[in-house]
Amino acid sequence: MTHDGTAGVEGGDLDDEANDADRDHGSVCAYTEYRRGDESPTDVPRTGAAADGLEEAVWDALAGVEDPEMPIGVVDLGLIYDVRVDDGSVVVEMTLTYSGCPARTMLTENVEEAVAAVDGVDDVGVRLVWSPEWTVEMVSESGRDALREFGLSV
Repeated sequence: MTHDGTAGVEGGDLDDEANDADRDHGSVCAYTEYRRGDESPTDVPRTGAAADGLEEAVWDALAGVEDPEMPIGVVDLGLIYDVRVDDGSVVVEMTLTYSGCPARTMLTENVEEAVAAVDGVDDVGVRLVWSPEWTVEMVSESGRDALREFGLSV
């Protein structure tokens, strides 16, 4: 198993001036490597609805990973942006509700462990991405229902 702790999306590194400006305004986490992507994906979050075979099994495993602070899975919360399967190698791209999320390590480890437990998976990479930014609009309808039952207004 591998765990790619790199946060960001494919593309060039942020230039030093922009990085310094963000750091001065407190919007950057000192423990995160940020890279700017070429463009923001418009088809996220994903649910795996069209997946089959090993990819479907991976999505099923991801659906069982719950956020430690709320009774809602990471898929319904809209945190999973992509799942790529190549033979037995799986890469999960996910985000968090915000970059300073205290459950960051727990969530990425739980995602990695759940995917690694799927029959046919030999290698797992979890990659945090921040583009596009997570918003409450990314929560699925069943996720919204779970949040309402939990007492949150969504």
